[in-house]
Amino acid sequence: MTREVVSTPDAPGTPIYSQAVKAVGLVFVAGQGPFDPVTGVVVGTTIQEQTRQSLRNVEAILRAAGSSMSKVVSATFLLQYLEDFAGLNEEWVRWFPSDPPARQAARHPVAIEGLRISIAVVAEA
Repeated sequence: MTREVVSTPDAPGTPIYSQAVKAVGLVFVAGQGPFDPVTGVVVGTTIQEQTRQSLRNVEAILRAAGSSMSKVVSATFLLQYLEDFAGLNEEWVRWFPSDPPARQAARHPVAIEGLRISIAVVAEA
């Protein structure tokens, strides 16, 4: 099995994990928070703004992997506040207006100042 680490300066990253890994015909994107790729600062205060920035980061990583948002098959959300689910959905349908990927959500286990959401996806390569 070949395994390729994906990295791009267009999304936030750290040396302790890969932004994504391509393997078995899929791209596994690590959880992406609403961080600005250059400054590392949380973008937005509302769940809609933070969902948008998280998805922009996911999109940049998928692009670097040769994939796209249209190839996302599964998504996992970690929410700091479960009551943000409706606001998350408002932004989500803008990105996936039809044939959306499977998804699941859970409460974020770590409190990070200002962070409301993290999104991980699996997409076709």
